[in-house]
Amino acid sequence: MAEGSSVGPETLGQIQDEVRRLTVAYPKLALPTLLGDLVEVQDLTFRLLEQGRVKPLQARELYLLAGITSGMLAKASHDLGNPSAAMMQARTAFVCADNADHHAMRAWVRSLQSLISYWAGRPAEAADYADLGQTVTGNVRGTTGVWLACLSARAHALLGNGEATRAAISRAEDARAAVEPDDLDGFGGIMTFSVPRQLYYVAEATVHLGEDPALGETQAEAAVTAYRTATEDEWAFGDEAGAQTDLALARIARGEIEGAAEAVRPVLDLPIEQRNFGITSSAQRVHAALPFDAHRGGGAAAGLREEIEAFTATPTSVLVR
Repeated sequence: MAEGSSVGPETLGQIQDEVRRLTVAYPKLALPTLLGDLVEVQDLTFRLLEQGRVKPLQARELYLLAGITSGMLAKASHDLGNPSAAMMQARTAFVCADNADHHAMRAWVRSLQSLISYWAGRPAEAADYADLGQTVTGNVRGTTGVWLACLSARAHALLGNGEATRAAISRAEDARAAVEPDDLDGFGGIMTFSVPRQLYYVAEATVHLGEDPALGETQAEAAVTAYRTATEDEWAFGDEAGAQTDLALARIARGEIEGAAEAVRPVLDLPIEQRNFGITSSAQRVHAALPFDAHRGGGAAAGLREEIEAFTATPTSVLVR
């Protein structure tokens, strides 16, 4: 308001700083502590755009910031277990990316849509969104290209297509080798795709494909170790929990129920505010994989099954209704 009839550099700089703070905080902090700020920043960027008091270059930057914020709100809706609302926010983010004419942001939103579809139990749709994102990655040199390939691997693994899964993992490795960090990577946090996260996605794809349980266990152990030793910039509680549940699944496939319980223990100790949809869904996958046969560790499995049921009964969404 103090800068008068147009958006000045101080206003734009403040919004940039706040969006950067939120992108860095999102993977580390519980959603209830961030949701209000996300809504407020999105509202501010759209109000400034609606007022029409911005120069063309400022409008492009505001649309990019609005797209990033809308993307985080899409992720928030997903984390609260509402894929329909998540897709609506993601479409808003894509419109903003188009208005900003930002290739990397378009690809990032397609990645997000693939993620939402994957956890909503629609792996074919998840693969399609990953393919859509890859149509623009020829102009993208940042880590979003690695994310798209890893998303494709996970989706094809759930579809049982081993050849497509392995090809996608290979593309991810090639994309990582060719990465040149871009402006989205510069925001950090949720806007970049770290090496530990890549290890987690590759492990998950291998575990769900189910062709080589020993390899899946090795890869999941590598992902868990990567998160235990990750830098502050790379660490994310949700992805670490995903790697731990994948390790549990790999051990169940090898008949190691006690080892699976050890792997998933840190996940079951998470507070309610961190029990987002992806984490509770991962825990439910462990629950579904546990054997009922007493000769295969059924006694230990029964106790773990009860713990998982108690854990998933109180997700993060109960705190923000």
